[in-house]
Amino acid sequence: MAESAPATRPARSKATSFVRRPDLLDEAVRDRLELIQLTTDPEVGGSHIYMEAPVFTPGSRQFVLQRSGHPHGSDRNDPNHQFLLCDIEDNCSLHPLTDELGTTGPAVSPDGQYLYYFVDETTRRRGNRAILKRVRLDGTERMTLMVIDHDLPGTSFRPSRLYPLATISSDGKRLAISALLTKRVRPEPFGLLVFDLERPSVELIIHGPTWSNMHPQYCRSLDPELGHDILIQENHEQYVNEKGERVRAPNWLGADIHVIRDDGTNFRDLPWGRDGNEYCQGHQCWRGRTGWAITSTQVRKSAEAQLIESLPVPAGGHIGLNTPGGVRNNLSRTFPDPHFHHFATDIAGERFITDAEPFTPEGRIMFARLGEPGRDPLGDWTCIARPRSSGQKSAHLHPFLSPDGTMAFFNSDESGRCQAYMVRGL
Repeated sequence: MAESAPATRPARSKATSFVRRPDLLDEAVRDRLELIQLTTDPEVGGSHIYMEAPVFTPGSRQFVLQRSGHPHGSDRNDPNHQFLLCDIEDNCSLHPLTDELGTTGPAVSPDGQYLYYFVDETTRRRGNRAILKRVRLDGTERMTLMVIDHDLPGTSFRPSRLYPLATISSDGKRLAISALLTKRVRPEPFGLLVFDLERPSVELIIHGPTWSNMHPQYCRSLDPELGHDILIQENHEQYVNEKGERVRAPNWLGADIHVIRDDGTNFRDLPWGRDGNEYCQGHQCWRGRTGWAITSTQVRKSAEAQLIESLPVPAGGHIGLNTPGGVRNNLSRTFPDPHFHHFATDIAGERFITDAEPFTPEGRIMFARLGEPGRDPLGDWTCIARPRSSGQKSAHLHPFLSPDGTMAFFNSDESGRCQAYMVRGL
């Protein structure tokens, strides 16, 4: 179903207003790197989409960010919120891609042709429906692919409060997003929806009270089998009871991380956390296009935040690092006093970026090299930026890399309002 440009608010023309900010670079790299503030409106802030989201085109020259959002999503009722295309080769110009109210869950197709996104109208006041849309990155051919205003097939649930992150398979045929599920009026568990983009259709593949913060991420591998795997987070420490209330578990061992095939089969575990000493901090990602995954773990005894990579293994009963057959490689073992929380790799799984001490007044962005999976620690550590962020949740740094690994991106509120930044020349 083709549509004209959204009519809820007037479209904005492209803007080029970036500012070079060498003052935020670490002194040791100022002669070879360039740091740019991409969003500069003093009245309306901007931010990058959460760093695990698929926002880049394959050539690493265009990507999607947001106006009037924050590092963890956006306000569905914010009339200023928009997804923007940043064209790096065109002086980092910003081009509006959406103008509807309630947009969320952006995902750029692997071929770089389309932006998929949702319009969340799941509150009764706004129509009680979720809408999946698609638009070309040049702003043309906007289409509504599916409207969910009824129970999901084979269930008595409807999606509500869509998660701010969507994920798309490496072949571009399937898209997934999590949501709170409602049954009549009373809230029910959270679940993961997988959309077949060729039909289109939707299937609820897993649901339950402990999936409130799922962080779904398709494996980026081009292998036909690995390309069906989705990395998901299960928050055992926080769940929804029979009254729809969020409840904290009395015996807290923290979240654990799983992999599930996108048809709901082959549920597996990652050997991280849940032993009473180590627990998952809440961010993980795939290592490039490989089947290896990386997480950050808080360790009580050493008071460290470590980076651990592993392969998924058969489910062992939510026992974390004690899962039988688990392989663990501490990537941060050579870094003194590690405190890492948010991170990402390039598409080749060879370059790595992370925050370090993100809640200090200054903060650091560290760049490193990955060695052999499962064996080598991170090496060639370099501090590339000191973002001077306040450390507030509304301005988390959330660094990530372009697919080719030559550019880094982060958020900061050093100007007084959260804005989006880029480093190039890596």
